[in-house]
Amino acid sequence: MLTNIAAYHFVAIEEPEALAARLRAWAEAGALLGTVLVAGEGINLFLAGPPAGIEGFLAQVRADPRFAELQVKYSRSVAQPFARLKVKVKQEIISFRRDDASPLRGRAPAVQPADLARWIAQGHDDDGRRLLLLDTRNREEVGHGTFAGALALPIDNFTELPDALAPHRETLADATVVSFCTGGIRCEKAALWMQAEGMDNVLQLDGGILGYFEQVGGRGFDGRCFVFDARIALDPALQPLVDVGIEEAA
Repeated sequence: MLTNIAAYHFVAIEEPEALAARLRAWAEAGALLGTVLVAGEGINLFLAGPPAGIEGFLAQVRADPRFAELQVKYSRSVAQPFARLKVKVKQEIISFRRDDASPLRGRAPAVQPADLARWIAQGHDDDGRRLLLLDTRNREEVGHGTFAGALALPIDNFTELPDALAPHRETLADATVVSFCTGGIRCEKAALWMQAEGMDNVLQLDGGILGYFEQVGGRGFDGRCFVFDARIALDPALQPLVDVGIEEAA
């Protein structure tokens, strides 16, 4: 059984190329495959491999004080869902191209999965305000599953979100808006941008859908969460839709 991890951390990185080289070396030492993205704003990891290799890699990463608080979402698979190890240096760990959405200036306020599950059951937040769930993922991902009643936008790329959201501004105005995505990166950037645009009623779902599945299961969620590897999607028990290796799936 292999361990799969998804993790990101926003922190200023002065020498992303040097960090990328170290991350590659640690991943290779642990026989890990997947994707590692490094940017001046932080890191984004999707990796799979032997449990000991994953834990050794994470121990190396967390030994760096900048990543001591790295939060990781875990799942398991029988087969390796990645074909190779890719380590890339990018401008952003998820491209949004909005200067007013940088978590380095301050994190977006968040709601914890257990609290969101309670709000969903209530139909409102703890102050009695209407709840609106905002899916910040693309239409392919949404097609595999989303929270019941969520506002999903007709986008193919995250950079399209601001324009797609514009017609819904009035709908959002009187609600507590909770943005969500797979693991937390997009919904945090979206929440920060929305705040900069004057929407002070927006929270992010801490840990995204995968964190929600880990902590409370699938309460209020219809379907599966799309993931960017050969497993295709995970159900609320974090079981893969497909659990064969890249070669078998080809």
